[in-house]
Amino acid sequence: MSFQQGLSGLNAAAKNLDVIGNNISNSSTMGFKGSSTEFSDLFANSAVGGSSNSVGIGTTVGRIAQSFTQGNIEVTSNPYDMAITGDGFFRMSKNGTISYTRNGQFGRDKDGYLVNSAGYNLTGFPASGGGTGISTSAPVNLQITDAPLAPNATTTAALRVGLVPSATIPTVTPFNPAVADSYNASTPIAIYDSLGSQHTLSVFFAKTAPNTYSVYGALDGTSLGATPLGTMNFNTSGMMTTPPTINLNMAVGTGAANITMNLDLTGSTQYNTIFSTQAPAQDGYTTGQFTEVAMSPEGIITASYSNGQTRNVGQVALSTFINPGGLQTLGGNQWAETAASGQPATAAPGSGNLGKLKSGALEASNIDMTAELVDLITAQRVYQANAQTIKAQDSVLQTLVNLR
Repeated sequence: MSFQQGLSGLNAAAKNLDVIGNNISNSSTMGFKGSSTEFSDLFANSAVGGSSNSVGIGTTVGRIAQSFTQGNIEVTSNPYDMAITGDGFFRMSKNGTISYTRNGQFGRDKDGYLVNSAGYNLTGFPASGGGTGISTSAPVNLQITDAPLAPNATTTAALRVGLVPSATIPTVTPFNPAVADSYNASTPIAIYDSLGSQHTLSVFFAKTAPNTYSVYGALDGTSLGATPLGTMNFNTSGMMTTPPTINLNMAVGTGAANITMNLDLTGSTQYNTIFSTQAPAQDGYTTGQFTEVAMSPEGIITASYSNGQTRNVGQVALSTFINPGGLQTLGGNQWAETAASGQPATAAPGSGNLGKLKSGALEASNIDMTAELVDLITAQRVYQANAQTIKAQDSVLQTLVNLR
């Protein structure tokens, strides 16, 4: 007679209770993935092979299997929190050691690096082209600094105006920005020097003949000369025939470099009843202070600045595995690659079979508390039943001992 079956059942049931208890205790852990206990039966080895009359010697825990199903998405007030909707893991690094997690609770450390509560760095692809693109190089630790954005001098300005065909030729010559009768219309453009200081470029239009206008300029109220910067010619339909090429080199006298720029008047017309202008566009800007950060579903992190400019900081990288159930649990919401999981495939969110990201949100645990409590009751009954088999075996053994 053997107590083996009951003892193995008690051990397996106890392990199952441990797994259920761990699931319940982590029901509020962000990114946690629940586990289930898988059992296997036990038979003693026999030199003569199996028999239809063989009796098993109990059960054992075959493995603890994790379920990587999607958890609910919960909105937070932290702009650095991220939730994965779909497959994939955040790729983390600590002192060069790579691990993986579904917990997107991130913040910035003193150097601006995105880290979790345990100090693991979030990795991703760096920005390129001065923040205008994303590099496809190897993932690096993502960093968001508060450094100001350096100013950019204006190199190109685009201006589209509507001139009046019935305008008369000015009676006062030569052109003088201070004399209104020396031109027909004017419009200002805000431009910037190499130190980020703003200047006003005033563009003047003086009719010289039917369908012909001369273009003049003044910087901060000072004329750029009595010689026209260019000439605008229009056809009988009011369309400009050949846009003038206007290249300017203007000294600003503030310690900054000369403003060297091109003024593009393409699209201007001459069939309006009154002078009109569309909002001019130019590529310069002043110094910008960091104001906020945003993230796209594809994981591109964008910093915004007080001068209205935005720059890419980087792009979050996600990794997938052929067999995520083969990952090694490290604790702290971290998993490590193993031979059983296969090597990770790392790419941008939304590419291939990778999920996308939701900023300012977190993925909750995938634990179903109701199901876990029902499983807990079942596991408890299984434990009690196995204890009863031991009790029955003890009673039979006691009967044998009492035989005379």
